[in-house]
Order: sequence, then C-alpha cells, then structure tokens
Amino acid sequence: MKLHELAPKVPKKSRLRKGQGNGGKGTFAGRGCNGQNARAGGGVRPGFEGGQSGVLARMPKLRGFNNPNRVESQIVNLEILEAHFKDGDKVCLECLLDKKLIGKRNAKVKILGDGEISKKLEITGELLLSASAKKAIEKAGGKIVA
Repeated sequence: MKLHELAPKVPKKSRLRKGQGNGGKGTFAGRGCNGQNARAGGGVRPGFEGGQSGVLARMPKLRGFNNPNRVESQIVNLEILEAHFKDGDKVCLECLLDKKLIGKRNAKVKILGDGEISKKLEITGELLLSASAKKAIEKAGGKIVA
C-alpha cells in the first residue's frame, strides 16, 4: 500500500453549487421565482403569515395573573389529626412526615379547623394554625408551643 492509494471508506459528497448554470439548481437556485424570500437577506420573521392574523394572535388568551411569590401551604385538617394521633401526642413537622400526612419537608404546613378534635395534642414547631383550629385544640385541652 502506498500513500497515493489511500482513500476514505465513504467518499466525500461534493457540495451542490447553486446558481451555476441550468444543470441541477441553476437559474433561481432553488429560491422560487423572485419575491422577498429570493433576495439576499430577505425573508420574513418566524410566524409571519403575509399580513393575515398570525396563529398566535388567533389563539384564545388565558386571562389573569400568576403571582410568582405565592407561598403554597400544605393543609392538614383537625379530623386528620384526630385519626392519626393518640391522646397526649406531640404534633410536629417530622411527625406529620413520618405518618405521610404531608408530602414535602420544606413547604409550609397549615392546620385548618375542619372536623372535630377531642384529643389533647401538643402542637410544636413551625406549623401555621387557623383561628378556628387554634380555638378547637385549646378547647380540647391541647396546647400550642411556638
């Protein structure tokens, strides 16, 4: 084997030379019959439909506002505490996670006053309480430790 006998396995395709005579892509060079898109640097922006209302302009719009600073709280009701905790138990973020009553550790948890509670529970940690839940827990003999 000599140096001049070396050849690539797949030979390189020669590039198509547009606009060089009528063989192949000559005359208009695949650009159609003149017009805005046939010119160098010509063309229209993406989504332009020749003056017709574009597809995005014709779409129905969703109104309203999404607050980027909204804090979503995980909700636990009194009836859930009644069902999952014994009399005298401590209710904290870790306890709620262990019992799979909440999904995420880092989100805020708020206890709401739906349902009845008869057990003396001690609410500890960074749990938020609604006024009705606070009233019901204290009425049942429980206490809230901040």
